[in-house]
Amino acid sequence: MSNAAQDVSFRDRVATIDKEGKRVWMFPQKPKGTFYNRRTLFSILYLVVFFSLPFIKMNGHPIFLINILERKFILFGQIFWPQDFFIFGLGMVVFVVFVALFTVVFGRIFCGWMCPQTIFMEMVFRKIEYWIEGDRAAQMMLAKEPWHSKKIFKKTSKWIIFWLVSFLIANTFLSYIIGVDQLEKIMTEPISKHVGGFTSIFIFTSVFFLVYAWFREQVCTVVCPYGRLQSVLLDSNSIIVAYDYVRGEPRGKFKKNQEREIGDCIDCEQCVKVCPTGIDIRNGTQMECVNCTACIDACNHMMDAVGLQRNLIRYDSENGIKNNKRPGFTARMKVYTAVMGVLLGILTYLLASRTDVDINMLRTPGQLYQPQPNNQISNLYNYKLINKTYRDKAITLKPENFKGTIKLVGETQLKIPKEGYTSGSLFIYLDNKAVTKTKTQLNIGVYEGDKKIKTIHTSFLGPFTGS
Repeated sequence: MSNAAQDVSFRDRVATIDKEGKRVWMFPQKPKGTFYNRRTLFSILYLVVFFSLPFIKMNGHPIFLINILERKFILFGQIFWPQDFFIFGLGMVVFVVFVALFTVVFGRIFCGWMCPQTIFMEMVFRKIEYWIEGDRAAQMMLAKEPWHSKKIFKKTSKWIIFWLVSFLIANTFLSYIIGVDQLEKIMTEPISKHVGGFTSIFIFTSVFFLVYAWFREQVCTVVCPYGRLQSVLLDSNSIIVAYDYVRGEPRGKFKKNQEREIGDCIDCEQCVKVCPTGIDIRNGTQMECVNCTACIDACNHMMDAVGLQRNLIRYDSENGIKNNKRPGFTARMKVYTAVMGVLLGILTYLLASRTDVDINMLRTPGQLYQPQPNNQISNLYNYKLINKTYRDKAITLKPENFKGTIKLVGETQLKIPKEGYTSGSLFIYLDNKAVTKTKTQLNIGVYEGDKKIKTIHTSFLGPFTGS
């Protein structure tokens, strides 16, 4: 490698902050090429899903809702309540392992292709900026010019459009939390009835506007912890956006009609100019790299222009570049995949075995057994039933491993309102001769009509039978 490539002083600072600690404003060149076109198509699909998903309903209810305020979550039409949060907890573990696995194998592909910050910044707001202010050179010139009518018009137009797009994003984001029906009420009814709602929309809009108009790539380089996890998750076999220093060094300017006796890198710095975080990919893997592939397209364009082989910058691993061979499926990757498979299996089982009705039944605290006529003993229990569906349910409790009677207190039938719960008390009666221990384990079947939903387990307290 050349001395320039060996110089690691770039790691002592962030590319977007100068030696005095001041912000270095990024003016990335507009990307173009195969990868950029693919990312654009993927982003269009992503944005269509993002903006349309809250409006899609099933049986009059949204198929996707993350209502943190009411602790109500709907995923693909299925309601999840606080009692199901352990599934979400496991789901988060699966997601973390999934991210780790993908980072080990594919580097930060999530950041460049699927992260909302990258998609909105590069595929929405940056495109608006290119449309209004022009490409890199035009933006840099405009920034240096004094304020005049043309500059004021361009900047004001951009900020107004940025604010409107931020407003649209904020409303869509809020609709994921409270639902489109509630959002419609906020937008159509007087402000006095929805002060909190309007305040939330204003705050979300302001945050999105500041992020995409001012904070920008700092979200990735300063705030997001994912970049710092690379040092732990990546290894020399991970697939990353990498510069082929073996082929490219020593670098030097291209001279027409002259046989090239040095590396293929012509030191045009197009890969630097196009980078949204301002790094030089030729320095190797860096925290600021989001794997957006803009440098690949820029380098391939220049290689085509000078007649050299493409993919001097490409998706590859450190070992792949060093040894000139594609990486294999390492033991580390196999372990991550195995753990991921186990966790996905457990998560699938929990989702499949999840019932529409939850019931908790406990013996009433402080209550002993009660002698009853006809040589019977009773225990008093408290119950709570939760209905996770969109329709009312009528529930029946039936003895399974014992012969006895279940009698509700003050009710003739257990009815649970849709998306609600009911609670109360009940007695269980057993014959004296059936109670042979201090505590007898009981299994009670929960039925909806003739369909068994689940079995609950409790204990029955009887007379002390010890010597």
